[in-house]
Amino acid sequence: MNKCKITVLKKTFDQELAQEYGAQDLTPCPMLKEGQIFHADYACPEGFCNEAWKAIYQYVFALAHGVGNDNGLFYYGDWIRKPGVAICSCNDGLRPVIFKIEQTTQEAKIEYTPVE
Repeated sequence: MNKCKITVLKKTFDQELAQEYGAQDLTPCPMLKEGQIFHADYACPEGFCNEAWKAIYQYVFALAHGVGNDNGLFYYGDWIRKPGVAICSCNDGLRPVIFKIEQTTQEAKIEYTPVE
């Protein structure tokens, strides 16, 4: 299993929906910054939003294990055209953050002490 590189591509904000449904003074995601990079395998990287992790971890896990069809593309090759890449977003409907997840050749290692 290898680590994946997660890049914050874009922070979005739906002004119309935020005005109708959002809390007063709601802003784009305050947790992450565009261009920020994380490396992950089976565990949420330090400093990464837990809610975003729940939305994208299955793609990280799949890419970390080399999943892809014969040409390295997800599904039937009708989603992402670059092998070893997934473009995903968190599940915040008012201010979703969009991520690029890429396979790497960096071997995954347990970097913490498991709780017994």
